[in-house]
Amino acid sequence: MTADFLTLDAADNVAIALRDLADGEILDGIKLLEAVPHGHKVARQDLAEGDPVLKFGQVIGAALAPIRRGAWVHSHNLRFVTGLARPAAMSAAASAPLPRRRTFMGYRRPKGRSGTRNYIGIIASVNCSTTVCRAIADAANRDLLPRFGNIDGFVPIVHGSGCGSSTGGEGQQLLQRTIAGYCRQPNFGGVLLVGLGCEVNQITLYTTGGATETRAAFDIQKAGGSRAAIAEALGILERIAGAANAQFREERPVSDLVLGLQCGGSDGFSGLTANPVLGRAVDLLVAAGGTAILSETPEIYGAEHLLTARASPDVAERLMQRIRWWEAYTSQHGASLDNNPSPGNKKGGLTTILEKSLGAVAKSGRSPLIECYGYAEQVRERGLVFMDTPGYDPVSATGQVAGGANLITFTTGRGSCFGCRPTPSLKVASTTQLFRQMPDDMDFDAGRLLADPSGSPDSLGAELYELLLDVASGQATASEMLGYGDNEFVPWAIGAVL
Repeated sequence: MTADFLTLDAADNVAIALRDLADGEILDGIKLLEAVPHGHKVARQDLAEGDPVLKFGQVIGAALAPIRRGAWVHSHNLRFVTGLARPAAMSAAASAPLPRRRTFMGYRRPKGRSGTRNYIGIIASVNCSTTVCRAIADAANRDLLPRFGNIDGFVPIVHGSGCGSSTGGEGQQLLQRTIAGYCRQPNFGGVLLVGLGCEVNQITLYTTGGATETRAAFDIQKAGGSRAAIAEALGILERIAGAANAQFREERPVSDLVLGLQCGGSDGFSGLTANPVLGRAVDLLVAAGGTAILSETPEIYGAEHLLTARASPDVAERLMQRIRWWEAYTSQHGASLDNNPSPGNKKGGLTTILEKSLGAVAKSGRSPLIECYGYAEQVRERGLVFMDTPGYDPVSATGQVAGGANLITFTTGRGSCFGCRPTPSLKVASTTQLFRQMPDDMDFDAGRLLADPSGSPDSLGAELYELLLDVASGQATASEMLGYGDNEFVPWAIGAVL
């Protein structure tokens, strides 16, 4: 690294600009042929049309036209290709040292689980009950919450589906699995499920065990309409709140933590700072017995070989089955997985899905990949696991929370305002510039990795690991202090709407 360029691997034929570079500058023996924006790529050597372009020591695409040394390398002269991936020699699983701190202060829940928060959820079975659920939550937060100081709040979990679909279709199955996961989410000290009464997604699908002191359900139609439903709900919630309020934080093992890994608004530095730093924190979490969920299948595309090299043959094959499903799914709808990088991603320096994926996989660390789950499936194994989800952050995080994630870490390069109640979302900035630009939204500055010569992914990863345990123990994240998180429940909608 110099003050101007960063070369990640000796084999790379591009370097990353660490500042805005001007046309004509001579840097490290390279004369720039044009301006290169901060975070973007500059060619280190002449490339012929079709030559592979390497970053991270891996192929991120091929030259769309001849590229001269010192030229800006981006969407205008770099194209997506498949079949040129380099061997994953550097991806073998590695174990992190056992961290000194291996407990946090959480809420003991049934079946050996722990909550990092003590919310009460008001969950809609169908879009038709969403307005009433919001009204119930508003009334409960206004009238009940001041009386129960050990409860974090009443959270409306609402969505836009639940009817107009086949009872046996894939979309209904995904929705049912997602809502069932939220009903047992350990960050909820209690749950009230509210239906309309005539929908496809009946509340009886979730109430086979009957009501308990912390679980209840009813239909608006049977209650006598909206006002009557709100009044009935407040009576039920007063009982649930009394039981939830009697729960207190106690020392719990890190093995009870399930961390959802998210990245959104990525830029050219996400794969250099924020994601590798998070990866080191993940390795410490796994070494202490905890669980991390890597997801966003379209955003590991082209880097899946780095994961299969760390997995058993069975787990590797299940992951590849999901990759093949996504290839067929996008093709069926006239799209390509290379359509994934957003305009913001590209403005920040990312070009192809291969480049984005290679950086995104870094947040999984170097631990063995031990299992591959479907969307919103309950995560049961401890260690690094994969969950098949779309790359769209709200949908992906919803699946992780349904699977049991009681903590989320969200890396970002362009900036994000993402909250995810009932699960705290801790945001990691890829640059110090972003950390200072959005101070009310960012929780951790991974950009220090580039600014401080004494810093390292290991040292910052250890610092982030400590922050994760602090947040799990009750320290509020930036999005929680802003009150975010009521609008990010977005189940994966798939299948026909009837």
